[in-house]
Formats: sequence, C-alpha cells, structure tokens
Amino acid sequence: MPFFLQTKFYQLQKLSFMACIILLASCNSTRFVPEGKYLLNRISVRSDNKNLKLEELKIHVRQKENLRILGVLKFHLAVYNLSSGTKENDWLKSVGEAPVLYDEFQTQKSKDQLQIFLKNKGYYNAVVKDSLVINQAKKKLNLIFDIKSGKPYRIRNYTYFIKDKSLQGVLLKDSVSQLLKPNDVFDLDVLNAERQRIATYLKNRGYYKFSEEFVSFQADTNFYSHQVDLTVNVDDALLYNDEAEVVAHQKYKIRNYLIYPGFKTADLNGEQQEQKLDTLTERDYRFVYSGKLKYRPILFYNVNRMKDSAWYCLQNAEKTYRALNRLKQFKLINISFNETDPLPGDSIPLLDCKMQLSPLPSQNFSVDVEGTNSSGNLGVAGNLNYQQRNVFGGAEVLDIQLRGARERQQALKDNNRFNFNTQELGFETSLTIPKFISFINGNRRFSFQIPETRFSAGYNYQKRPDYTRTITNLKFGYIWKTSEFVFHTLNVLDLNYVNLSKFNEAFINSIRDLYIKSSFTDHLISASNYSWMYNTQNVNKREDYKYFKINIESAGSILSLYSRLVNKTKIVETDSITGIRSSYYEVLNTRFAQYLKGDFEYRYGHMINKLSSVVGRAFFGIGVPFGNFNVLPFEKKYFTGGANGIRAWQVRSLGPGSYKAPTDIYPNQSSDVKLEANLEYRFKMFWRMEGAFFMDAGNIWAINYKDNREGSVFKVDTFYKQIAVGSGFGVRFDFTYFLFRLDLGVKMRDPSLAEGKRFIPGNYQLSSDQFNLSFAIGYPF
Repeated sequence: MPFFLQTKFYQLQKLSFMACIILLASCNSTRFVPEGKYLLNRISVRSDNKNLKLEELKIHVRQKENLRILGVLKFHLAVYNLSSGTKENDWLKSVGEAPVLYDEFQTQKSKDQLQIFLKNKGYYNAVVKDSLVINQAKKKLNLIFDIKSGKPYRIRNYTYFIKDKSLQGVLLKDSVSQLLKPNDVFDLDVLNAERQRIATYLKNRGYYKFSEEFVSFQADTNFYSHQVDLTVNVDDALLYNDEAEVVAHQKYKIRNYLIYPGFKTADLNGEQQEQKLDTLTERDYRFVYSGKLKYRPILFYNVNRMKDSAWYCLQNAEKTYRALNRLKQFKLINISFNETDPLPGDSIPLLDCKMQLSPLPSQNFSVDVEGTNSSGNLGVAGNLNYQQRNVFGGAEVLDIQLRGARERQQALKDNNRFNFNTQELGFETSLTIPKFISFINGNRRFSFQIPETRFSAGYNYQKRPDYTRTITNLKFGYIWKTSEFVFHTLNVLDLNYVNLSKFNEAFINSIRDLYIKSSFTDHLISASNYSWMYNTQNVNKREDYKYFKINIESAGSILSLYSRLVNKTKIVETDSITGIRSSYYEVLNTRFAQYLKGDFEYRYGHMINKLSSVVGRAFFGIGVPFGNFNVLPFEKKYFTGGANGIRAWQVRSLGPGSYKAPTDIYPNQSSDVKLEANLEYRFKMFWRMEGAFFMDAGNIWAINYKDNREGSVFKVDTFYKQIAVGSGFGVRFDFTYFLFRLDLGVKMRDPSLAEGKRFIPGNYQLSSDQFNLSFAIGYPF
C-alpha cells in the first residue's frame, strides 16, 4: 500500500480510537459528582411569546451546563472524567471541564435576572417559574425555566418636550428616523439607543457640546392599561436648569487646524523634550514641525473631511481619523478640539482642531519564513520585504518583495506526494498613493473613505513537475471602502503575460487529444476586474458574521477592438489532433485571451457558544471564453477538491461533470463553471487542538460544447445528477500566528461512477480510494 494511503488509515485509526475512549468516558459522566449533589445535565428556557428570542433569554441564566459537541456529546466533561481521582493537578483536568453541579442559589439569581430583562423589554407582568426533572439513579437533573410574558406595555403617545426651542425644528425634521413610534413595545434598550441617536444627530449638525445627558424620558402609565404616554425631554445647554431663562445650545464652526506630523508619544506623558519647532501657516492650516516638514500640506487638505460641512460634524471628524489611519504613516493619531474666542463682531462660537500625529519609521526591512498552502499543496517560502513610507512627501508607500519557495506537488511520473518538486522565484513591487488619480477629480465623491490608487509590477518564475512557466504582471487600480463593512477593488488594467516551456512529455500526451490543450499555450491577458465585498467578521470578537463577495472580470475586448481598427491580419490554424480550425489576433507576437468571468461567494458564521461554531459557505462562478481565444486560460479556470474545496477528493481530481480522468496521470482537472457548498461544525478540544465535522458538495463543468471530455459539459437538466458529496473530520492546531490543519475526507457520492450507483454507502465497500487526507494552513473558509 502506498505510504500516503497508509497515513490515511493510520490517522483514521487514531481518530476512531480516540472517539471510542471519549464515548466510554461519557458513559460515566457523574464520576466526579459528590453524594447528595446532581450534575446539571441540561438547561431549557421556554417562553409563550415568540417575539422573545431564546438566545437573549439564555444569556441571563447564571449557570451554564457542560459544553456539548453537536448538541449531544459532552466532550470536555468526558476528558475531565478520564483524569485521575487522586491527583488534583492531573493534565486532563486542566484541559477538560469539571462537572457543573446544580446550585439552587444560582437558579434564584437566574430567575431574578430574567425578571429584570423582561421588565426592560416592556413585560412588567411577566412570570418566571423554574422546575426540575431529577434522575436520582444517574445523579443528573434538568433545569427548566418557564416564562409567561403577559401583555407588554406599548407606547400610546410619543411626544417631545424641547426646552431650547431652537432645537425643535432640527429634531422634528428627523423624526422619521426615531427608533420608537406609537404602538411599539416599551423597550428600555431601544430608549437608550434613541438617546444615543439624538445626541449623535445633533453632534453631526454643529452642536459640539451636546451629549446623551441632555436627553431623558418621562413615562406615564398611571391611567392607561398596558399603555405608556412617553415624553422625550431635551434639556437646554445648562443641564438641570430650574431657572426660567433658557440657555440655548450653540452650533460651532472650526476656525483653524493645527497639525503636528512629527509628534512624539513621550509628549503625552509629560516628558516633552525641548526642541526648536518651526511653523508653516497656509490658509486656516498651521503646521508645526522640527527640521523639515516631511509631508506636503496638500496631503492633509485631501484627507481632512471636516471641511465637507460648514459646521462642526462628529461624522466628518471620524472620517478624517479613518483617512489618517489608512495612510499607514502614523502609529498614534490624536484629534482634539479646543474652544476659542469668536471673531470680532461674530457671535458664532469657534473651535480649533488639533491633530497630533506620531510617525512610524520611514523605512522597514523584514524577512519572513512561512508555510504555504496552494490548493492543499504544502510548502515553505521565504520573503525579503522592503517598505518605504512617504516616498514623495504625500504618504506614498513603496513595497518591494523578493520571494523564493519550494512546494510539493504530485507529479505525473513521480507519485511521492511529499517530494518538494516545485520551485518558485519572483519579485513584486507596488506603489500605493492615498488619493484618486484620474482625469476625473473624484476624491470628494467617496464620502466614507478616499480610495487608494495602486500601481504594481511583478515577475514570477515557477518550475513545476509538468511544465515551467513565467508570469509577468502589470496592474493599475483602486481600493476603497464605502462603509465599515463594504470594500471595493477596481483594477482598470490587469496585464499578464504567461510563457510556458519545458513540458513533461507524459503530461502533454495526457492532454494531447483533449480540447483543453489550447489552454496550455503562451498567452496574453489584458483584463479589467472589479470586486465588491461585504464582511462583518471581526477576528478580535467572537460573534456571528456574514461575508459576501462578487467578482467580475472582462479580458481581451479592448485588444480585439484595437486589432480590428488597425486591420491586423488574423492567424489561421487547424489542430492536427482535434481538427478544430481557429483564427485569432496576436499582440506582441502572442495570442491574447478574450473572456467574461464572474463569481459569487457567501459565508455565514454562527457562534453557538464560546467553544463551538457552525460556518457555511456557498460559491458559484462561471467563465465564458469568446472571440480571440475559445478556451479560458488555465490559470483562470475553476477547479475543486483538495484542502479548500471538496476535501474527499485530491486537488484537481474531481470533474468536470461525470468525467473520469485516467488513473495513471496526475490529476489536473479544471473547467469553466464551478458550484460548491460547504458546511463545517468547529469546536475546541483541548490545549491548542480544535476539531471539525464537515460536509462538502459541488463540482465543476465545461461551458463549451467543443470540450471533448465525456460528461463534462454543464446541462441544466442533468447537472444536479453530477454533484459530488464528501464528508469527514478534521483536526486543527492553533498556534496563534498560524493554524495547521488536517482534514480526513471520505467520498459519499461520486459523479464519475455509473448513474444510479453514485452513492458510496450501501453500494460499495469502504476502501482507500474513498479517503483523502489534506494538509493545509488556515481555515478552508
């Protein structure tokens, strides 16, 4: 048996053995439960009101039962129960979870907390009862909280009492945005959110000193059954003013901007060093610096969004902070405001804005050694990085990277998967400019964030088992955000010249009779592409998140139009094997690709508790070649399988459709359409180990009917019969800076098998061909 198959079964045996031990230990889950005590087996919260979310109610239960995997197995308790009964410092005790014992005092505290929560939500007559279901023989009990919410209090009338009449028109103008309306449930959390909204709304309209303290609510529930007359009180500028005279809130304007781009953090600690400072004044900007002003003033004119409004605006101050932070020039950014005397004859109060900016070092060198993961093929890479900040005085960032790597790929003739037979050498340089460079002056069109303009160039040499290729790349585009979670990338020009040489003869013979052979030729790609991404994931917080990404790319149309305008002569050729006749243009003596391509990806992560989560992913992509190149370039094609695809198959060994590649060649399957879905249940095990159960489904297909691989073409009425399904178990080792992953996948449904017998369970005996062990770095999605 080949070594890698032995490894698969060895890993499977270890996982099975470990699972058996845990299951045996879980059978004695009350081993460490003292006499007279009960294991808190399960906590249930039941409510007669569907408007109350059970997840929110459970948060207020003080005791939590032992953690479960898949809602059934108390894995961490089982690990604890495997520990010694005499050693308190047993390692298994530290990595496991001690049994949670029922505590009557905590139950009463939970009832109190639930009662408070329900009152805050407007259910003042709610009743919370607890009950126990005890199994004395097994020393376990279930705790149940039953909630009768009763009728909620609702808002009957919603009125304002604004002491400062100058605010009345401002606030009532935005009443459509108020969070509370008549007939809404009287919810204290929503009231607090409304206070914040009013304060923020006024701060964005010049009222610099306004805060939430000026907003209060008065609720009258004396005469109306389950109804509340709610009054929003907005105090005048002198808080808690009992005098008859009203002190009006004032709107502020910003007079001057004091910018200190060489600020030292030691100055904040009272350790300010004596140094000679120079001052440059231009318009209402004053720059304070020592020696030479390293940044051109126009940089700060462009990033200062406080000029977008005539009055002080909190929102614009936040935009300015984000713009300064995005420059990647300063390790500390401090924006503050000082009230100053109004101008002579002007009653409008004024503010001076001060920006203290502590710069990062202008140059940075680094050397990285990293593990790589290209479609599940592991390797090692080294990078020499150089970064120059503020190249031309406008916060431009120059990055230069030299890269070398070795990676293992299964070769056509050499089936040793652990042979590091792929080499890569290359360099990449990029220049990022913090403004919109275009014949259109569009900086002010981007309200949330000014985009970055990026130029990049690179050269990459790759020696692979089956061929050698070089890729020369030039790129020009923009990157920007339109909200906290929405990202945009637009590459106006994405130029790639791909040269292939030194083909493995066996590899060429394996594709000689196939339509896709044309993909493995020298070609030029002149593309424009756009990506839109919505991502709420915060790596520093454990919370639910959503992720959407849409990519659109068009290539070759401009070169095709140019070739026609200058009356270029088409080259005509006939494939000697397939007999397919084609004609095409060349630019720089190279055939250029022409295609449209688009794909969509969606991910959703749900945090079940502090140690387990469920993450799902869906992907659909399609590429349509036309015109000058009747196939997609191979690096633009889709593939699946491997550590980041359908993990029960090796990378590039699945599809397209029901096509089955010869068993004696290295898998290199790719095509034009991809449909894939993944579901993964992740849970913390112990130490740095995490576990995961997963299920993957999908396939790739050809879109061109000239593709002569049997069963490869996408057809609306049959594609669903060609869906591959795999499942399995994975172990991950989280080393903080990187995550090492092993996933053992097993085929459940193989579309390359005879129709009607594509499900493995029930039709075939389990064999090594149905398992695949993937090594990878990082999560699959």
